[in-house]
Amino acid sequence: MTAARRGVFLDRDGVLNKALVVDGLPFGPIDADALELTEGAPELLAELKERGFVLVCVTNQPDVARGTRTLENVLAMNEKVKTLLPLDALYACLHDNHHNCDCRKPKPGMLLRGAKEFGLDLSKSFMVGDRAGDIEAGRRAGTYTIFIDHGYKEKLPDPEADHTCKSLGEAVGHILEREEPE
Repeated sequence: MTAARRGVFLDRDGVLNKALVVDGLPFGPIDADALELTEGAPELLAELKERGFVLVCVTNQPDVARGTRTLENVLAMNEKVKTLLPLDALYACLHDNHHNCDCRKPKPGMLLRGAKEFGLDLSKSFMVGDRAGDIEAGRRAGTYTIFIDHGYKEKLPDPEADHTCKSLGEAVGHILEREEPE
């Protein structure tokens, strides 16, 4: 019998790439040229891959539905992230809150999709995010949740994440401490 596959689901803005913080609130980069990876992201994700994890980026990108970004703009940013990082998949929800879709975090649709496509055991998987909706989506999907606290002036996860840290490096270190290699 094959061991269940483990995954790490990662938010994009504020986790894989730096968020622009204005008045204490995080925003995604304006375009692919402005997108800057989080410190050490390629090496950190490569280490997770070496340990047998499937890596899936799950990102809400409501600016398309809001008309403040074009679809082409968001696709170009996602393509840049996929080119620079060893991801197995990147799923983006382009809807806004009022669409009530299954994919927009805090709903777990993108995580459930990744679990189905890659045969992941969600109880052995992780969700890493920097906002309350990321943590709630991870909880709803049944993953271990890791909150990267950048000190934004917005609602904190409630209930709290399983683990809280200050950087992607700390999050990856915590995952590797908890898991034995396959």
